[in-house]
Amino acid sequence: MTERPTGLLAIRPEPGLSATVTLGHDLGFSIVGYPLFEVRARQWRCPDPGGVDALLIGSANAIRHGGDALGRLRGKPVHAVGEATARAAREAGFAVAGVGGGGLQKVLDSIAAPARLLRIAGAEHVPLYVPEGITIQMVIGYETVPLPLAPAILQEAGERPLVLLHSASAASHFAGECDRIGIDRARLALAALGPRIASAAGEGWRAIHVAPRPSDREMLESLQEACI
Repeated sequence: MTERPTGLLAIRPEPGLSATVTLGHDLGFSIVGYPLFEVRARQWRCPDPGGVDALLIGSANAIRHGGDALGRLRGKPVHAVGEATARAAREAGFAVAGVGGGGLQKVLDSIAAPARLLRIAGAEHVPLYVPEGITIQMVIGYETVPLPLAPAILQEAGERPLVLLHSASAASHFAGECDRIGIDRARLALAALGPRIASAAGEGWRAIHVAPRPSDREMLESLQEACI
C-alpha cells in the first residue's frame, strides 16, 4: 500500500469482535471495534437424535444460540470448522470429534463414511458438496442481522482506516452502508479473510488485502508482514 492506515476497524458481531480487537492490540495495532451485525437465535426443531451420528458446526454461533433444541443432542460428537467453534462446543458440554482449518467443506471431506450428520447453520451459509456415504440434515439455528454504520466510527479509526471483513455478507453490507452515507471508498482500505469476501466488497477501495488463510491471526500477521 502507498499510504499506511492510521488504524484498523473490526465490524464483526460479538463475541468474535472482542476477540479480534484483543488480538489486534496484542499484535501492536491501533484497532477499533464496532459491531455492524447482531447475531440472533432462530427457533428450530430438533430432529430425532437417534437418526444423527454427529453434528457439523461451521460457527460458534450455532452453539451459543442453539437454544433448548441443542440440549437434546448433547451426546453427539461435534465436527467443528475451527478452534474457536470447537472451544464453544466443549464449553457447552460436547465432545469434539474433529477440528478443521480452511472451511467447512474440508471438515466435511475429512469425516469417514457412513455418517448421518446434522448441520446447524446460520440463515446465510455456504453450500457444501456432500461426499458419497454421508447424509446431512440441516436446520437454521441463528441469523445475522445487519446494523447501520455511524460515520463517526470511521473517524475514530483514523484518517486512513483499514476495515477488517470476516464474511461476504459483511463486505457487501459495509460497502452498501458506505455508499448510503456518502463515504468515499477511495479513502478506505480493506482486509478480507478470503477472496470470495474481497469480491463481495466490490471495487473503488484504496486497497484490498486478502489473508493467506481464513484465520484472524493470519490475516493480522499478514498485514504486519505487508508493512501495513
